[in-house]
Amino acid sequence: MTTQHGPTHDWASAVDLAHLDDIRRRAAELAPGGALHLLLEVLAYPAEEAADRGGGRCRVTLHADGSVEVADDGRGTQTRVDAAGRAVRKPVMSTRDLRFFDAPDAPLLPDGHRRRGMSVVAALSTWLVHRNRRLEGAWVQRYEHGVPVGDLDPVEPDGTTGTTVHFLPAPGLDGLPPDATERVRTLAAGPMTVEVADERDGAASS
Repeated sequence: MTTQHGPTHDWASAVDLAHLDDIRRRAAELAPGGALHLLLEVLAYPAEEAADRGGGRCRVTLHADGSVEVADDGRGTQTRVDAAGRAVRKPVMSTRDLRFFDAPDAPLLPDGHRRRGMSVVAALSTWLVHRNRRLEGAWVQRYEHGVPVGDLDPVEPDGTTGTTVHFLPAPGLDGLPPDATERVRTLAAGPMTVEVADERDGAASS
Protein backbone atom coordinates (compact mmCIF):
# COMPACT_ATOMS: atom_id res chain seq x y z
CA MET A 1 0.00 0.00 0.00
CA THR A 2 1.40 3.40 -0.96
CA THR A 3 1.60 5.99 1.79
CA GLN A 4 -0.05 9.28 0.90
CA HIS A 5 1.19 12.35 2.76
CA GLY A 6 -0.54 15.68 3.30
CA PRO A 7 -3.57 16.74 5.34
CA THR A 8 -5.64 13.79 6.47
CA HIS A 9 -8.53 15.39 8.42
CA ASP A 10 -10.04 18.80 9.08
CA TRP A 11 -9.49 19.63 12.76
CA ALA A 12 -12.18 22.35 12.68
CA SER A 13 -15.00 19.90 13.48
CA ALA A 14 -14.90 16.83 15.72
CA VAL A 15 -18.04 15.23 14.24
CA ASP A 16 -19.57 15.34 10.76
CA LEU A 17 -23.06 13.87 11.22
CA ALA A 18 -23.96 14.20 7.52
CA HIS A 19 -20.84 12.24 6.60
CA LEU A 20 -21.64 9.48 9.11
CA ASP A 21 -25.23 9.26 7.84
CA ASP A 22 -23.94 9.01 4.26
CA ILE A 23 -21.71 6.10 5.24
CA ARG A 24 -24.60 4.23 6.84
CA ARG A 25 -26.76 4.73 3.74
CA ARG A 26 -23.96 3.38 1.57
CA ALA A 27 -22.89 0.53 3.85
CA ALA A 28 -22.97 -2.14 1.14
CA GLU A 29 -20.81 0.00 -1.14
CA LEU A 30 -18.34 1.27 1.45
CA ALA A 31 -17.89 -1.95 3.45
CA PRO A 32 -18.05 -4.78 0.89
CA GLY A 33 -17.31 -7.96 2.78
CA GLY A 34 -18.63 -6.51 6.03
CA ALA A 35 -16.55 -6.97 9.18
CA LEU A 36 -13.47 -8.22 7.32
CA HIS A 37 -13.32 -5.02 5.26
CA LEU A 38 -13.73 -2.89 8.40
CA LEU A 39 -10.81 -4.74 9.96
CA LEU A 40 -8.66 -4.03 6.91
CA GLU A 41 -9.58 -0.33 7.11
CA VAL A 42 -8.29 -0.29 10.70
CA LEU A 43 -5.12 -2.21 9.82
CA ALA A 44 -4.31 0.22 7.01
CA TYR A 45 -3.40 2.97 9.49
CA PRO A 46 -0.74 1.09 11.51
CA ALA A 47 0.52 -0.45 8.25
CA GLU A 48 0.93 3.04 6.82
CA GLU A 49 2.87 4.15 9.87
CA ALA A 50 4.97 0.98 9.87
CA ALA A 51 5.95 1.71 6.28
CA ASP A 52 7.13 5.18 7.32
CA ARG A 53 8.99 3.87 10.39
CA GLY A 54 10.54 0.85 8.71
CA GLY A 55 8.45 -1.69 10.61
CA GLY A 56 5.98 -2.24 13.41
CA ARG A 57 3.85 -4.79 15.22
CA CYS A 58 0.11 -5.19 15.55
CA ARG A 59 -2.11 -7.66 17.40
CA VAL A 60 -5.61 -8.51 16.22
CA THR A 61 -8.05 -10.17 18.61
CA LEU A 62 -11.30 -11.66 17.35
CA HIS A 63 -13.52 -11.70 20.43
CA ALA A 64 -16.29 -14.18 21.21
CA ASP A 65 -18.94 -11.41 21.19
CA GLY A 66 -18.18 -10.61 17.53
CA SER A 67 -16.10 -7.54 18.32
CA VAL A 68 -12.62 -6.99 16.90
CA GLU A 69 -9.64 -5.39 18.62
CA VAL A 70 -6.55 -4.03 16.86
CA ALA A 71 -3.58 -2.89 18.97
CA ASP A 72 -0.41 -1.45 17.45
CA ASP A 73 2.91 -0.13 18.74
CA GLY A 74 2.98 3.09 16.70
CA ARG A 75 3.25 6.69 17.85
CA GLY A 76 -0.44 7.00 18.67
CA THR A 77 -3.04 9.22 17.04
CA GLN A 78 -2.00 12.86 16.86
CA THR A 79 -3.37 14.94 19.75
CA ARG A 80 -3.34 18.69 20.38
CA VAL A 81 -4.14 20.80 23.43
CA ASP A 82 -6.77 23.53 22.98
CA ALA A 83 -6.80 27.03 24.50
CA ALA A 84 -8.48 25.68 27.63
CA GLY A 85 -5.77 23.08 28.14
CA ARG A 86 -7.96 20.15 27.06
CA ALA A 87 -6.63 17.33 24.91
CA VAL A 88 -8.15 17.22 21.42
CA ARG A 89 -7.49 14.22 19.22
CA LYS A 90 -7.37 14.34 15.43
CA PRO A 91 -10.97 13.55 14.39
CA VAL A 92 -10.17 10.34 12.54
CA MET A 93 -13.32 8.51 13.65
CA SER A 94 -16.12 10.98 12.98
CA THR A 95 -14.95 12.99 9.95
CA ARG A 96 -13.84 12.00 6.48
CA ASP A 97 -10.28 11.08 5.64
CA LEU A 98 -9.51 13.79 3.08
CA ARG A 99 -7.09 11.55 1.20
CA PHE A 100 -9.28 8.54 0.62
CA PHE A 101 -13.01 8.93 1.12
CA ASP A 102 -14.70 8.85 -2.31
CA ALA A 103 -11.36 9.47 -4.02
CA PRO A 104 -11.32 7.57 -7.33
CA ASP A 105 -7.58 6.99 -6.97
CA ALA A 106 -7.66 5.88 -3.33
CA PRO A 107 -5.36 2.91 -2.77
CA LEU A 108 -6.80 -0.57 -2.74
CA LEU A 109 -6.97 -2.52 0.49
CA PRO A 110 -5.78 -6.15 0.38
CA ASP A 111 -9.33 -7.33 -0.36
CA GLY A 112 -9.28 -5.37 -3.63
CA HIS A 113 -11.64 -2.60 -2.52
CA ARG A 114 -10.83 1.10 -2.12
CA ARG A 115 -9.59 2.47 1.16
CA ARG A 116 -12.11 4.93 2.65
CA GLY A 117 -10.91 5.73 6.15
CA MET A 118 -11.59 5.06 9.81
CA SER A 119 -14.91 6.96 9.76
CA VAL A 120 -16.39 4.04 7.80
CA VAL A 121 -15.43 1.68 10.62
CA ALA A 122 -16.84 3.97 13.30
CA ALA A 123 -20.10 4.74 11.48
CA LEU A 124 -20.75 1.05 10.75
CA SER A 125 -20.00 -0.13 14.29
CA THR A 126 -22.52 -0.34 17.12
CA TRP A 127 -19.71 0.87 19.36
CA LEU A 128 -16.02 1.60 19.04
CA VAL A 129 -13.46 2.34 21.74
CA HIS A 130 -10.31 4.21 20.75
CA ARG A 131 -7.41 4.05 23.21
CA ASN A 132 -4.51 6.31 22.38
CA ARG A 133 -1.05 6.31 23.98
CA ARG A 134 1.45 9.02 23.09
CA LEU A 135 4.63 10.27 24.70
CA GLU A 136 2.76 13.28 26.09
CA GLY A 137 -0.17 11.32 27.57
CA ALA A 138 -2.81 8.65 27.08
CA TRP A 139 -6.56 8.91 26.54
CA VAL A 140 -9.55 6.77 25.69
CA GLN A 141 -12.86 7.64 24.00
CA ARG A 142 -15.98 5.67 23.13
CA TYR A 143 -18.10 6.10 20.00
CA GLU A 144 -21.56 4.80 19.18
CA HIS A 145 -22.40 4.60 15.46
CA GLY A 146 -19.49 6.98 14.86
CA VAL A 147 -20.56 9.65 17.34
CA PRO A 148 -18.27 10.25 20.35
CA VAL A 149 -19.85 9.57 23.73
CA GLY A 150 -18.27 11.97 26.19
CA ASP A 151 -14.85 13.61 26.02
CA LEU A 152 -11.39 12.12 25.93
CA ASP A 153 -10.82 10.39 29.27
CA PRO A 154 -7.20 10.35 30.44
CA VAL A 155 -5.73 6.96 31.35
CA GLU A 156 -2.56 6.20 33.26
CA PRO A 157 0.50 6.26 30.97
CA ASP A 158 2.48 3.01 30.97
CA GLY A 159 5.58 4.13 29.11
CA THR A 160 4.41 2.75 25.76
CA THR A 161 2.92 4.36 22.68
CA GLY A 162 0.35 3.03 20.23
CA THR A 163 -3.30 2.87 19.34
CA THR A 164 -5.95 0.29 20.21
CA VAL A 165 -9.22 0.24 18.28
CA HIS A 166 -11.92 -2.11 19.61
CA PHE A 167 -15.17 -2.21 17.63
CA LEU A 168 -18.37 -4.21 17.24
CA PRO A 169 -19.62 -4.29 13.63
CA ALA A 170 -23.25 -3.17 13.34
CA PRO A 171 -26.05 -5.70 12.76
CA GLY A 172 -26.70 -6.29 9.09
CA LEU A 173 -23.04 -6.43 8.09
CA ASP A 174 -21.48 -9.72 7.11
CA GLY A 175 -19.57 -11.16 10.06
CA LEU A 176 -16.03 -12.45 9.99
CA PRO A 177 -15.65 -15.73 8.07
CA PRO A 178 -14.67 -18.92 9.92
CA ASP A 179 -11.20 -18.75 8.36
CA ALA A 180 -10.70 -15.13 9.39
CA THR A 181 -7.44 -15.82 11.22
CA GLU A 182 -5.66 -17.12 8.14
CA ARG A 183 -7.27 -14.57 5.85
CA VAL A 184 -6.17 -11.67 8.06
CA ARG A 185 -2.61 -12.99 8.20
CA THR A 186 -2.52 -13.32 4.42
CA LEU A 187 -4.24 -10.04 3.60
CA ALA A 188 -2.26 -8.00 6.14
CA ALA A 189 1.15 -9.16 4.92
CA GLY A 190 3.47 -6.18 4.47
CA PRO A 191 5.76 -3.90 6.50
CA MET A 192 4.01 -4.76 9.76
CA THR A 193 4.13 -7.99 11.77
CA VAL A 194 0.53 -9.03 12.52
CA GLU A 195 -0.44 -11.52 15.23
CA VAL A 196 -4.01 -12.86 15.36
CA ALA A 197 -5.79 -14.33 18.38
CA ASP A 198 -9.16 -15.94 17.69
CA GLU A 199 -11.31 -16.18 20.82
CA ARG A 200 -14.56 -17.02 19.04
CA ASP A 201 -16.44 -20.14 20.05
CA GLY A 202 -14.92 -23.22 18.48
CA ALA A 203 -11.87 -21.36 17.25
CA ALA A 204 -8.34 -22.17 18.25
CA SER A 205 -6.31 -19.22 19.47
CA SER A 206 -3.07 -18.63 17.61
